[in-house]
Amino acid sequence: MLYRPYRPADFAAIYAVEEICFQPPLRFSRATMRSIVIGPRSAAWIAEEDAEADGNPEENGKLTGFAIVEWEGEPQAGPRAAYIQTVEVAPEFRGRGIASELLRRIEDSARAAGAGSIWLHVDAANSAAIRLYERQGYRRQGREEHYYARRRAALVYAKPLGAKPLGER
Repeated sequence: MLYRPYRPADFAAIYAVEEICFQPPLRFSRATMRSIVIGPRSAAWIAEEDAEADGNPEENGKLTGFAIVEWEGEPQAGPRAAYIQTVEVAPEFRGRGIASELLRRIEDSARAAGAGSIWLHVDAANSAAIRLYERQGYRRQGREEHYYARRRAALVYAKPLGAKPLGER
């Protein structure tokens, strides 16, 4: 699996994954997704199959997942907070550690932007995502009723983003 920063040419492919992972009214609109992914205070990471490993080095690999994080505030005003907009992996690629690696990469991007903490909302019924976040050190901070469409509740999770020890990836 290859991981790299988002490029504008990736938009159609990431939105195709969005359409697979979320049904209306839970799905981002194209306009909302585009504004988030190109925002000046955001970072997006792409996971794609390694085309060379598949014997097609001339072709781009298939996009298997992506993640987007945004941060707020100016770095000189103190530590920023970062917010995870989404972490998505196409169903046929789940269970391979892709979401964990994407999460690590957006945390690194947030840390590099001066974020001291990172937080997110997750559907209270999404047990797989909740397990992922808890395994990665996120702790539940609360619950917001009727956060998502169709009156679905969200759990709020957060994690401090300390400096990485030397030698850690």
